[in-house]
Amino acid sequence: MKTYCFALELDDDPALIAEYKRYHQMENIWPSVVQSALSHGVVSEEIYLAGNRLFMILHTTDDFSLEAKRAADSANSEMQKWEELMWRFQKPLPFAQPGEKWVLMEKIFEVK
Repeated sequence: MKTYCFALELDDDPALIAEYKRYHQMENIWPSVVQSALSHGVVSEEIYLAGNRLFMILHTTDDFSLEAKRAADSANSEMQKWEELMWRFQKPLPFAQPGEKWVLMEKIFEVK
């Protein structure tokens, strides 16, 4: 199993953050988004919030390809609509590359 961690920011607006959280409650999230999240080798996905900083953790199969997942999501019209909606709340990290949304985090420590 592989683990990927990503970071992103939300606009620092309590009302927008509350709405973003509401969209991510299981009863409100689009079924196609859940289906896409759990496809192409993703076993589970979690999103955590600290202030206005988001952290996403993906647990995947060993043969998971991040590039293939990104390509599949880019070709999925429902995912593109979802991503466009989420940009109302999200903003790139200051050090993100042009066009980069979720920034892949570097693991620097682990205890087992």
